Amino acid sequence: MSHPVRRALLSVSDKTGLIAFARRLSALGIELISTGGTAKALAEAGLSVVEVSSITGFPEIMDGRVKTLHPAIHGGLLGVLDNAGHSAAMTAHGIRPIGLLVVNLYPFEATMARGASWEDTVENIDVGGPAMIRAAAKNHDDVTVIVDPADYDAVADELAAHDNATAKDTRRRLAAKAFARTASYDAAISQWFGAQSGDLLGTYFATGGTKLQALRYGENPHQKAAFYLSPGKRFGIAAARQLQGKELSYNNINDTDAALECLAEFAHQDEAACVIVKHANPCGVAIAADPANAYRKALACDPVSAFGGIIALNRPLDAVTAMQITELFTEVIIAPYADEEAQAIIARKKNLRLLVLEDAALSGSGLSVKTVGGGFLVQTRDAMSVADMDLRVVTKRQPTPTELADLRFAFRVAKHVKSNAIVYARAGATVGIGAGQTSRVDSARIAARKNEDAARGAGLAEPSIRGSVVASDAFFPFPDGLLQAAEAGATAVIQPGGSLKDDDVIRAADENGLAMVFTGVRHFRH
Repeated sequence: MSHPVRRALLSVSDKTGLIAFARRLSALGIELISTGGTAKALAEAGLSVVEVSSITGFPEIMDGRVKTLHPAIHGGLLGVLDNAGHSAAMTAHGIRPIGLLVVNLYPFEATMARGASWEDTVENIDVGGPAMIRAAAKNHDDVTVIVDPADYDAVADELAAHDNATAKDTRRRLAAKAFARTASYDAAISQWFGAQSGDLLGTYFATGGTKLQALRYGENPHQKAAFYLSPGKRFGIAAARQLQGKELSYNNINDTDAALECLAEFAHQDEAACVIVKHANPCGVAIAADPANAYRKALACDPVSAFGGIIALNRPLDAVTAMQITELFTEVIIAPYADEEAQAIIARKKNLRLLVLEDAALSGSGLSVKTVGGGFLVQTRDAMSVADMDLRVVTKRQPTPTELADLRFAFRVAKHVKSNAIVYARAGATVGIGAGQTSRVDSARIAARKNEDAARGAGLAEPSIRGSVVASDAFFPFPDGLLQAAEAGATAVIQPGGSLKDDDVIRAADENGLAMVFTGVRHFRH
């Protein structure tokens, strides 16, 4: 156990649980030291509190920017009590130990998230708080540091049970949490400054977040996992609200994120859009006049893969659509809204997770971070849309208006399919998706075969891939992939272009009567 705590310094922005915790400390005979608004709140609650200024002999100045940055405070936090030299210095300078520090920081992240002015955001950068937290955490052998109101009760219980002392394991755990908090705080600040200055990828890169949810396990049961919120305005899966169903798993979150990324391509579509995802890959995407028809068309692409998948809609979930979805085992449904009748239908499947997410929070800007051995890769998000591309017809035959609409649709979807990606589409719906293959030819074959299987299962006289268009996320390096698509029944092609063999590919398209469009933009997704 530590030396008994005789004095506690409390300086908090978030005053949740503060008064109740301070009362427990006071009841244990612990002297309360505080600053500004915290001291006022404690005094108004009838607690005896010593102002920091009376200890430092110096008033709070510069609008409170300078108040705790003083040897009388930092000496009390950093002094090692069993070190004779430290003890002598403390005695010589009249510094008394501070055994408990309770600090949470100025609300920089919340200020940034609401889009406050430059001046207001900068003013909410805490300086004294992180300095004290780091000092106390470094000296955790003698100081207990709390940065989260969730730890108040456990620390108070431990102090009460052990004559105002805490265990070494407790202090180390809280010190780790304290350093993580200041690191996350500084990461938010550095990323905000980077975004304001346009230097997102500087010499040093910091990232951090706040735990939103402890997960039962990661991708597999033997892996540990948690879900963290990035600083800033919430969007995507982090902004979703769960209405019912089992707790979201690591894979649920990852797959739902993939579905929302693809759905964002159709956020402003006049028609309803449905995205079905399995193992982070779209296995069916469609647009239609209403959600029920969009779901039906998306499901028809690959009903086998859709089993146990994620359903994302850009329109409110109604009873008709809910009834159709519940006919197949589904892990997650996410939509902007679900009416009462739809919720009642989904409730019959108690484990089915139903989430709602407003359109405005569907997607956001920012950076993508991927860990690799010994480090991590950071890049800006792929925000390029086919709507912003200068499409160039490179074949003798021009695509028809219907083909062009489907080509644009297919390329939107291909952006979200793992490379090598091949997407066949027809009438505003995917009819075959080949994902994640080491050969583009194999992706084209797999997509065609899946369509044939789906047609056979639906009792169709002819596979719907006949008369479709095809999108490739990257260029065809040789004519073989394009010829495979032509053999499957595609009539038009959209691809980035840029291969050394482009002329050969164009010639093959002309020889097979295909219309082909170059986008000039690649959409690798690994």
